[in-house]
Amino acid sequence: MRIAVVGATGMVGQVILKILEERNFPISELYPVASQKSIGNSITFNNKEFKVIGLEEAVALKPDLALFSAGGDTSLQWAPKFAAVGTIVIDNSSAWRMDPEKKLIIPEINAEEISSEDLIIANPNCSTIQMLMALKPLHDTYKIKRVVVSTYQSITGTGVKAVQQLENEYQDAKGEMAYPYPIHRNAIPHCDVFTENGYTKEEMKLSNETKKILGDQSIQVSATAIRIPVVGGHSESINVEFEAEFDENDVRKLLSDFPGVTVQDNPSVNTYPMPIYAEGKDDVFVGRIRRDYSQPKTLNMWVVADNLRKGAATNAIQIAEYLVKKGFVKYAVN
Repeated sequence: MRIAVVGATGMVGQVILKILEERNFPISELYPVASQKSIGNSITFNNKEFKVIGLEEAVALKPDLALFSAGGDTSLQWAPKFAAVGTIVIDNSSAWRMDPEKKLIIPEINAEEISSEDLIIANPNCSTIQMLMALKPLHDTYKIKRVVVSTYQSITGTGVKAVQQLENEYQDAKGEMAYPYPIHRNAIPHCDVFTENGYTKEEMKLSNETKKILGDQSIQVSATAIRIPVVGGHSESINVEFEAEFDENDVRKLLSDFPGVTVQDNPSVNTYPMPIYAEGKDDVFVGRIRRDYSQPKTLNMWVVADNLRKGAATNAIQIAEYLVKKGFVKYAVN
């Protein structure tokens, strides 16, 4: 299979390449694609050197599949050009997520929505993915009415510039700022840009994407997104109100049985999810599962995942694997 990785030199792009190697994805030709300044540079994949190419050259090569992680503007401009030559695009940006004509996919939840006609498929927001991996089995059993979520998000979600800012601050060195304030020893309640309603785009993504992926416009979601000086992954404090009554042990079993979810919930021995242990792993980790005693039929839990893996690269590659399994990607086996 001929694969283009668009944004191959970025943080998510590099993780995509790593996971393609780890999962032994069927690749006959790899086309690493990046911006003008990176064209001609080399990347290593499966112990081989590959030259980085530009978008125009990549489209002309008509790859079977393109994994995009190059920002919304690039996706809006170039994903249709790839689709026009028959390439299936899996896009990590927010460009196509709320387009009613495009599927928004978490494979464990709604892969069956994909058809052979879909040439641009959207990957959800990283925070949405991990939240819904924990909520989906509970929604199926108890039906969600309302979610209040606070996210504590890794600086890796911002990119290399943010990681460098934190490193500079650790070392008391001057450098370019990714955020309007220091991130070291700080928490910034500001992820993405603010909208007219006072919420940020990141917070609204959690609301809008949840309704689309679960196919239920009645679910109410109120979110607060916070950036913290962590590199391992995103954490979320989730308070969820159900229509039906629940048993906490049944909740743990439903979560444990759901593919891609690991329950870490034994406070008596200080067992609970933390980003330092989620880093480099593909599962979503759930703990601190407990009833909210302030109102009926309401549950609290703590959810952690590596935002660069399941929150982005792994989810995209799982979509690609589903396309291969269903025969939607047409390619010649060497």
